[in-house]
Amino acid sequence: MNKKLVSMFLAGAVFLGTLTGCTQPANEGKQGGQEAVKVGMVTDVGGVNDQSFNQSAWEGLQKGEKDYGIRISYQESNQEADYAPNIEILVDQNTDLIWGVGFKMGKAIEEAAENYPDFKFGIIDYAYEKTPENVVGVVFKEEEASYLVGLIAGKMTQTNRVGFIGGMDVPVIQKFQYGFMAGVKKANPDAIVDVQYANAFNDPARGKAIARQMYQRGADIIFHAAGDTGTGMIEAAREEGKFAIGVDRDQNDLAPENVITSAMKRVDNAIYEVSKRLADGNFPGGTTIVYGLKEGGVDIAPTTSKNVPQEILDFVEAQKQEIIDGKFTVPSTEAELNAMK
Repeated sequence: MNKKLVSMFLAGAVFLGTLTGCTQPANEGKQGGQEAVKVGMVTDVGGVNDQSFNQSAWEGLQKGEKDYGIRISYQESNQEADYAPNIEILVDQNTDLIWGVGFKMGKAIEEAAENYPDFKFGIIDYAYEKTPENVVGVVFKEEEASYLVGLIAGKMTQTNRVGFIGGMDVPVIQKFQYGFMAGVKKANPDAIVDVQYANAFNDPARGKAIARQMYQRGADIIFHAAGDTGTGMIEAAREEGKFAIGVDRDQNDLAPENVITSAMKRVDNAIYEVSKRLADGNFPGGTTIVYGLKEGGVDIAPTTSKNVPQEILDFVEAQKQEIIDGKFTVPSTEAELNAMK
């Protein structure tokens, strides 16, 4: 069966409610007398309301809808097998730019870009050896924001034991881990970092169970890079009266007295900016864009000042400036961490 017929079948299946993907209605209308640009995204398995990575991406599209009138939509993935069919649905809807949110979609986006050369695609957290001309890759220096929250954890721990919960043991999450460990080490050489991976980004119960064990072992602050799994950790922190550090977006609203800071990864800004460039006729296809502290792509949450003393904030700001000025490169691997003086 040819690919167009396949996509027509899939779109019809969604209409009948037989697929798991969920479409957010696009904004109808025109921009400046012309049809508005259509931008859609396919979520990773955490879903669009994961309070983390996917939600941040969707917020970036919503901002684009408000600011410059793009028409937006999404397809939710409940499993990895949903990626390709969800991309096909957006193709069938003649979406001008289709985003894959998460490194797991790297192969599916690459195949779609080859099959549909007249469409444009974006991929978050994936860098190809040779980026196709109709694809833009976006990656982040997650280790830089993680280093800053590690500094805060190292300064604020009362037990000299903190924790890290990762979603999956893969390079992009390891960057969070080793950046965090480097920050803790810089701020408090005596502190121990308890590390555990949950092997899931959409299992809050698992995150809560791991966090409780870490708190019982003496950790008083835990940082997560685990998507919706990490919301379980935050719930455990609230119940245990301990501290938590959020990720991707400012998660203080989930437990205002417990989430002392968040390592923000501005997926929303990246998707907003690239989508705007498409609307302006300047799509950066064939490239991979890197967002770090210097580019405003990562940082600590603006609510950090609610729970972190000013002297620690000043210390973190000084360290942040050294990174921006190129005086210090944050470790992103175990080898780089071990080599850090």
